[in-house]
Amino acid sequence: MPPAGRPNAAAGTARGSLGAALAGLTTRGRSFLAAGVAAAGCSYVLGQEDLLRVGLLLTLLPLVCVIVLHRTRNRVTGSRRLAPARVPAGAEARVGLRVDNVSRLTTGLLMLQDRVPYALGPRPRFVLDRVEPGGRREVSYRVRSGLRGCYPLGPLELRLTDPFGMCELTRAFSAQDTLTVVPRVDALPPVRLGGTAAGHGDGRHRSLALAGEDDVIPRGYRHGDDLRRVHWRSTARHGELMVRREEQPQRAQCTVLLDTRGAAYPGAGPGAPFEWAVSGAASAAVHLLERGFAVRLLTDTGSSLPGPDGAGGSAHGPAETAGLMLDALALIDHSEGTGLSPALDALRTGGEGLLVAFLGELDEQQTAVVARMRQRSGTAVAFVVDAAAWAGPAAGGRGAGDRLRALREAGWTALPVAPGAALPDLWRLAASPDGRAAGARDGTAGGRS
Repeated sequence: MPPAGRPNAAAGTARGSLGAALAGLTTRGRSFLAAGVAAAGCSYVLGQEDLLRVGLLLTLLPLVCVIVLHRTRNRVTGSRRLAPARVPAGAEARVGLRVDNVSRLTTGLLMLQDRVPYALGPRPRFVLDRVEPGGRREVSYRVRSGLRGCYPLGPLELRLTDPFGMCELTRAFSAQDTLTVVPRVDALPPVRLGGTAAGHGDGRHRSLALAGEDDVIPRGYRHGDDLRRVHWRSTARHGELMVRREEQPQRAQCTVLLDTRGAAYPGAGPGAPFEWAVSGAASAAVHLLERGFAVRLLTDTGSSLPGPDGAGGSAHGPAETAGLMLDALALIDHSEGTGLSPALDALRTGGEGLLVAFLGELDEQQTAVVARMRQRSGTAVAFVVDAAAWAGPAAGGRGAGDRLRALREAGWTALPVAPGAALPDLWRLAASPDGRAAGARDGTAGGRS
């Protein structure tokens, strides 16, 4: 993907065949050509030289227009500028188009058209005045999509006409851009959900490594140690030579679990509960990354996003990791799985620290699986879609009360998600005394972060 704000060089300066240019004759141009041939034939039959001159004029005029326009077409370049290249759902992106005339001839009327997917709106079309030699024309349009995904923009098509309207030729440029529409990210309140790395104390203190600080842990002097690392205060306290040992403190761990089972979510579209869950997972991941957590984004299939390492922060900084996760969530879709057991297996290999889950409808069996996930986490918070509420009163479905109660008995802070629910409010409720009381019976679910 080209960087946002930089134009793509127009591709293709190869000259098309003259035969293809002749195929661009308009109805007027074909009529002139036919009239010229007919006049030339009549002049031969009737012996009228003046009629022959008229026929030659009518015949040559469209042919000259074809040759001139054919040469001009291959000396016109186009480029596109997309800013920004990544936008949240419902936000606008600006697309700038630029046409340059690098020939020594003035172009005719230009009709510019850019191909965009149907989800981004109608196809933009522009009519441009004649471009002088060495001149340029710039136009722009905006695109918006309420649906996540990656949308190709282009190729750009340019239709040229001669001043007499005898010929129309189309020039297509192969350069394309990709607009990535990521889930909407809500700003979450800086509350404490209990995100401590297992066995390492307060998670906020363990993130000092982000600021480049080292923990000073003295140890006994060993042969070959640099004397400049002698820690004199510890030496005086222990009565033997002690040296500094810098160890990089571990960052607080967090796993964001996204349930993508198709059978767990009713409805589809921008306002569907699955889109709410995807947006919630994106908001939680970005929020926790900004607070210094090492975040792993996990799905019900047991796979980590955006890649095998999944836990952002090691190879990339928080901003880069957040961008990779958002790009992955822009393309995520329903899985064909019916259970959450693969996610449980993945958590067994590295589920320490805070666990934040965005779950669809749960049956009794999957509720038991989710309950066992709590054993691998110091704090577990679940946002469970109330499928009956989303389906409407006419559906007569069963609420999520029983499932939530079972999760709370297992130590989860479990909150139902109804239509119109705002994640910042639920996030604040999960950290409140009421939310912790509902989510834990042993007091561990309300730990500090």
